[in-house]
Amino acid sequence: MPTQRRVVIREFGAPGVMIVETGDLPEPGTGEVRIRHTAIGFNFIDVYQRKGIYPLPLPTGLGFEAAGVVEAVGPGVSGFAQGDRVATMNAGVGAYADRRIVPADKLVPLPDSVSDEAAASLLFKGLTAQYLLRRTHAVQAGDLLLVHSAAGGVGQILARWATALGATVVGTTGSPHKREAALAAGCTAVVDITDSDWPKAFLEATGGRKARVVYDAVGKDTLLASLDCAAPFGLVVSYGAASGPAPAVDPEVLNKKGCLFLTRPSVFPHNADPALLRANAADLFDAIARGHVRVDVGRRFALDDIVAAHAAAEAREVVGAIVVTP
Repeated sequence: MPTQRRVVIREFGAPGVMIVETGDLPEPGTGEVRIRHTAIGFNFIDVYQRKGIYPLPLPTGLGFEAAGVVEAVGPGVSGFAQGDRVATMNAGVGAYADRRIVPADKLVPLPDSVSDEAAASLLFKGLTAQYLLRRTHAVQAGDLLLVHSAAGGVGQILARWATALGATVVGTTGSPHKREAALAAGCTAVVDITDSDWPKAFLEATGGRKARVVYDAVGKDTLLASLDCAAPFGLVVSYGAASGPAPAVDPEVLNKKGCLFLTRPSVFPHNADPALLRANAADLFDAIARGHVRVDVGRRFALDDIVAAHAAAEAREVVGAIVVTP
């Protein structure tokens, strides 16, 4: 019987609550496959879940995104075979592991043009950007977009892909050393989010023009001010909570600020159907092939160093994606 090394938490809290345990892993059951991971993705939702902001039943694993090779196939599985390169991002928590059993309908086959590290770094973040740009709002040439955390994993993908679609992107960052990364990702201007007058700086950067869409992954510290940056009938998308859960918004505020639209979407409902998941992934892989999306790996950590990976992410020390290796 193969063994599995995986990260487990038994209480919510600081990075130190994560431990690596070793145990037996059974053979895959009906409709399942066993994957040997070669690269594991980090996403800020992992931090939210570890801290209990998005609580999970305990004890629990962590991590949604990984790439690897099919080691074994259970009964009733078609379309996948031993040795196939695959990735997954919505098979539930537990991707922080060297091996894993997942339902076959949660797998995405990887084309030769996408490396394992790129898939582990981009699938979750890239599919997040894909629904934000294609479904939440179909970005058009000429749109002005405000992207918070523009030097982060999703932020850089949003900026590059939206720019390729003909939009103009203004980004925000929380530290000066991330400014260049946001500019390199396609932002025409970058605003310091730690400046209490950052909405004014945004309007100065755009000549007074407000955004058709504001993409806000910060939450508590920015959402109310984000409303001031949206054009009349514009859209504010709250899709993350890096600073904490976003505050409640009185609908009358949306009216007074320009009949705004406010939404709180997430990546999982947009990819719940297996066929839709693979179609969305194909759209992402096409964007990668065209050069509209690329991975910028900021740091690599071993699975045994997962505590350090989370600490670095929360301290905003990493520009770009974090990749964990089993």
